[in-house]
Amino acid sequence: MSTPVTYYCPHCETVVELEREGYLADKSVTPYPLEGWEYVAADDDYERERIDGVRFQCGEDETTRDPDADGCGRGFYLSFVRHGTTDAGRALGKR
Repeated sequence: MSTPVTYYCPHCETVVELEREGYLADKSVTPYPLEGWEYVAADDDYERERIDGVRFQCGEDETTRDPDADGCGRGFYLSFVRHGTTDAGRALGKR
């Protein structure tokens, strides 16, 4: 089951939204990518294996929750917990 999940742009606090499956394994939202992590655009298949997160362009990628919000146009990154690399990541592998 998909659920709308919201995130704030760390630059301007515009709210963006993604449809996500019932689990959440989010690590962080940052104004920069984590080194060595693979990100895809919000309109790409971000739930496939080997994807570490989602790259947003604030106000420019059709994810803005409020249609009247312009956004700042800057990029920011949603990073997922990597399977098996932390206690939280190891717990994901047990499902």
